[in-house]
Amino acid sequence: MSEPSAPPPSYNQATGYPMGDSKGQGGYPPQTGYAPQTGYPPQTGYPPQGGGYAPQPGGYPPPSEAYGAGYNQPSNYGYGAPPPEHSDPEPAFVGSSFSDKAVRRGFIRKVYLVLMVQLLVTFGFAFLFSYVKPIKNWMRTTGVWFYYVGYGVFIVTYFVLVCIPSVRRKSPGNFICLGVFTIALSWMVGTISSFYTTNSVLVAAGITAAVCLSISLFAIQTKIDFTMCTGLLFALVMVLFFFGFSVMIVYLTIGYSYILDCVYGGIAALVFSLFLIYDTQMVVGGKKHELDPEEYIYGALQIYIDIVYLFLIILSLFGKSN
Repeated sequence: MSEPSAPPPSYNQATGYPMGDSKGQGGYPPQTGYAPQTGYPPQTGYPPQGGGYAPQPGGYPPPSEAYGAGYNQPSNYGYGAPPPEHSDPEPAFVGSSFSDKAVRRGFIRKVYLVLMVQLLVTFGFAFLFSYVKPIKNWMRTTGVWFYYVGYGVFIVTYFVLVCIPSVRRKSPGNFICLGVFTIALSWMVGTISSFYTTNSVLVAAGITAAVCLSISLFAIQTKIDFTMCTGLLFALVMVLFFFGFSVMIVYLTIGYSYILDCVYGGIAALVFSLFLIYDTQMVVGGKKHELDPEEYIYGALQIYIDIVYLFLIILSLFGKSN
């Protein structure tokens, strides 16, 4: 009778792990994958056996191509949300009132249109008072007193337009005040022109037009910023002012001197030429300092005064007096 065969080895002997050991995961064989769950609906959020992720119809949206394939990357805009097209905030508008070329051209057009009307009125007075003999004779005798009246109106209206922005910006008050100012200065220019021959007035007007045109073209084309030369202009005005007092004292003590008259006229012409360049660049713009688009009355006023004073200086230097 044969001996009975040995019993088969136990699980512990075959595997080398005792029952309940952590290496054997509670006595069960190592689990290499997920077993199918038959009692519950399939979980689409878990990966299937084979690697990779299945489509997620009810979860987060699929990751965008910007973040690459794989897990949804957290960001400031939420999981899986694509970044906005422009993440940076829209820059605020930066620029002066002259940033638009249409605004600049409209402003320049207004300034020179008003200036043209002023110059036509002024030179019309000058030609009329020097050409018509009855008016010329009356201005030399009785009409001189109206010169001082016009001078007073000129000073008052000038300071009103320059010192009160609300007056020169509101229509029609700005045009009314500018019209009174223009007529007062035109009357003064006509009174002075009545003491010169008609040919002298016409020649002085022609020279003034040529000088102002060349200076204006230079002011527009040059790269030199004359709007930053306010200190120089102030110094030249002070020199002209005190030199004028010196010339007046010489006239009262010694008498008229043609040389002093020419020197004073030359300094005055230089000063007002620089002022014309300064005011032209303020109107045209493109420099460090420029006028606001609403200041077309002020721009026309300043250029008008520069041109009129240049005309009077040229007339006094080269004109033939009666």
